[in-house]
Amino acid sequence: MKNSDINSALKWCSRSRTRNVSSVSYYSTTTTTAATTEDRFRDGKMRTLYRRILPNLHSASIVPVLDQWIEEGQKVNRFDLVGIINDLRHYKRYNHALEVCMWMSDKRYYPITHTDIANRLDLISKVHGIKQAENYFNDIPIELKVAEVYSALLNCYAYAKQVVEAEVIMQQMKDLGFTITAMPYNVMLNLYYQTENREKIDSLMREMDEKGILCNKFTYSIWLSSYVADANMTGIDNVLTRMSSDSEVTIDWLTYSVAANGYIKAGLVEKSFAMLKKSEELLLTAKNLSTAFECLLTQYAATGKKEEVLRLWEHFKMKHEVYNKGYLSMITSLLKLDDIGSAEKIFEEWEFKKAKYDIRIPNALIGGYCRRGLLGQAKTLVDRVISENEKPNAKTWNHFTTGYIMHNQIDKAVEALKEEIFVAEPPQKPSKDNLVACLEFLKRKGNVEEAEEIIRLLKYKGFSVHEVSATDVENDKRRVIKNRKLLKDMKGQRDGRK
Repeated sequence: MKNSDINSALKWCSRSRTRNVSSVSYYSTTTTTAATTEDRFRDGKMRTLYRRILPNLHSASIVPVLDQWIEEGQKVNRFDLVGIINDLRHYKRYNHALEVCMWMSDKRYYPITHTDIANRLDLISKVHGIKQAENYFNDIPIELKVAEVYSALLNCYAYAKQVVEAEVIMQQMKDLGFTITAMPYNVMLNLYYQTENREKIDSLMREMDEKGILCNKFTYSIWLSSYVADANMTGIDNVLTRMSSDSEVTIDWLTYSVAANGYIKAGLVEKSFAMLKKSEELLLTAKNLSTAFECLLTQYAATGKKEEVLRLWEHFKMKHEVYNKGYLSMITSLLKLDDIGSAEKIFEEWEFKKAKYDIRIPNALIGGYCRRGLLGQAKTLVDRVISENEKPNAKTWNHFTTGYIMHNQIDKAVEALKEEIFVAEPPQKPSKDNLVACLEFLKRKGNVEEAEEIIRLLKYKGFSVHEVSATDVENDKRRVIKNRKLLKDMKGQRDGRK
């Protein structure tokens, strides 16, 4: 391999990453079902149909299942078919949900309603794209183009993050004189938040006030999240004050938790701490208690108050079951507070509990060891993982790669990087920073063969755009497997000496 090939790989590593929109917001326009169990079916036979559909969700189409049901002389009712559609949507089986939608009107001749049209618009957009949804909308008779249908198209544009098109539909709804509730405004607010059009959020909020459109919980949530993303303390305070004075809105634990994020971001520790205390007081009202607990643990850690992390941990586990994610949050929090000793104790507590094995938990401690240069302890923990008949994953080796680089052991980082690439599965990707460090090291050493091995492994795993021969891939694959066997044999020898 020429140096130009290595330079090309380095150039690939340095490509700018797509910047993600902040994930502070806790509002979603996604429609969910209130009940997704079989128990809600009115017709017991429809429950049987639903059970037939479920095993076929891996198939390209479920229409044959529906057709066979009718051929057997069975009947279907509209209410339960809509329930099946909603379940399929809930589990993001949009293609199959659209099939049931089409089958209802095309083969069962159920008259199509405004709600059916709105659902179909949404599903067409998700399955076939926004252009197909536009074509469907244009073909809808004018008398059926009611506010619900326009709102559905608005949601489609928002889902596709097409701001201009969404604004046009919103204006058309106003021009047509539709009674507009908070929902379309929430869609636009969330779209502006997701696309970082922060200035338009305040403008839209003023418009709602001028038109007397009442805010709901979601409206406030998006508004608050936008101020948190910008670390706008005045804005956060104003939203909380307004929510407190709105008798129609109940502030929950998450509201105060999101506000706390804003104060943490601004470095206002005491204000964030006050918000977390208010959030904790409302903890038992959370729909998912474990998630709320895990969130507060990490936020208390972010304020630097270790005593609060330990207090909440002990208080919660006395009364409630702590699951794997709770242990992971606790270990991560303690590592952020640089208390590796307490993190080790929590890990041992988790091991003693004999919960379902979760590689993320030892990985968290391995990462803590590697960042601190305690690479021997990290290796010992990997041995414990293997002794539980578990396998280190890409994240495990990523921690080692990072640790070796941080502590100037690049030759060992190269070996860890190869292991990381070899076991990586989508959507996992090797760290570009680590990859650059290792390739630069090999380039300086003139070790072209090893650089070539890394780049071919990248290609084999689909992380590069260049072509690679099958022979090269298999050679590298066998080489890594051989290295892994040597490591295993060395471990066996060490165990035999004990």
